[in-house]
Amino acid sequence: MLDTGTTTTLGGDTVPTVRLRGLAKSFGEVTAVRPLDLDIDAGDFYAILGPSGCGKTTLLRMIGGFVEPSAGTVEIDGADVTRLGPERRPTNMVFQGYGLFPHMSVRQNIAYGLRLAKAPTDEINSRVDEAIALVRMGEFAKRGVHELSGGQQQRVALARALVMRPKVLLLDEPLGALDLKLRQAMQEELRRIHHQIGGTFVFVTHDQGEALGLANRIAVMEEGVIVQEGGPEEIYSAPKTRFVSTFIGEANLLTGARRGGMARLPVGVDIADPGPDADIIVIVRPEAVEIGAEAERRCDIRLAGTLEDIVFLGSYVRCTVQLDNGDRLTAHSGDKGLRDTVSAGERIAIGWASADHRIIEDR
Repeated sequence: MLDTGTTTTLGGDTVPTVRLRGLAKSFGEVTAVRPLDLDIDAGDFYAILGPSGCGKTTLLRMIGGFVEPSAGTVEIDGADVTRLGPERRPTNMVFQGYGLFPHMSVRQNIAYGLRLAKAPTDEINSRVDEAIALVRMGEFAKRGVHELSGGQQQRVALARALVMRPKVLLLDEPLGALDLKLRQAMQEELRRIHHQIGGTFVFVTHDQGEALGLANRIAVMEEGVIVQEGGPEEIYSAPKTRFVSTFIGEANLLTGARRGGMARLPVGVDIADPGPDADIIVIVRPEAVEIGAEAERRCDIRLAGTLEDIVFLGSYVRCTVQLDNGDRLTAHSGDKGLRDTVSAGERIAIGWASADHRIIEDR
């Protein structure tokens, strides 16, 4: 269904499916995307992740040809497409609002692009049948799109894009209009479709859970800049900046200073940390933090404080501890019986294993 093509090589070097070099966009005096380089390989399910206004949708639209860059180049399969319109690029986009024609049936919506391209009738019918089967909409093929749920409309929009067999499928906040359960169901569907047909998917989202759950590669954007790029595990476990650590999941941040190869924290803890003297941040995820007897038994970095709050959240208990210097640490414990042994206001031990934190310079 998607045109997966073959890996392009030039002079023995593998060429990424999407290659951006010095790509930037300004709208008057407002800079939406600062000059950046980015490679997206064949078969990637690639997420461009960031908050509203960070430039991620502008970046996606430049890849698709809907926004002309102020500087830089866009290459797809080794060909420079920077000055080509969207209709001349081997890409197709699924927009956040779906963009379906309300006066057409499901089948007519999916066939629209092929009819516009004047494909033979037999080919249109066979490719539309294939696309409908792929998104599991066979029983709804003759219905008007106004009769469909949000999730069903999303499937039709996907089928309409995939039926054109693009080299790269672009998705602009594809699940943003759906409620939580539908988003989770559609994430499973997108994973299934990508696994079934291969090809290269690139999507933008502000939802870190969506990016972690779908993508094999993630680019995190902040104020028009890609601040970190890598696999989901790397982005989550080894954030490079304060912004990434808090935008991707929940994190405890303790500020301090590196002096003489030791990270010294105001809470009275020194941690070996080779490197030049600098202000630093110690990052530790709540699920890595132990509390009470477990902290004393299992952790080589131990602190003490006052338990402020303990909340049952289904699969874990969330504990908030105020340290003696006023800082707060959050721990996620799988011990659901913890609420029966400790209560708010008590002094309690809290800590983590040194292998579970990350130290970065505070810039």
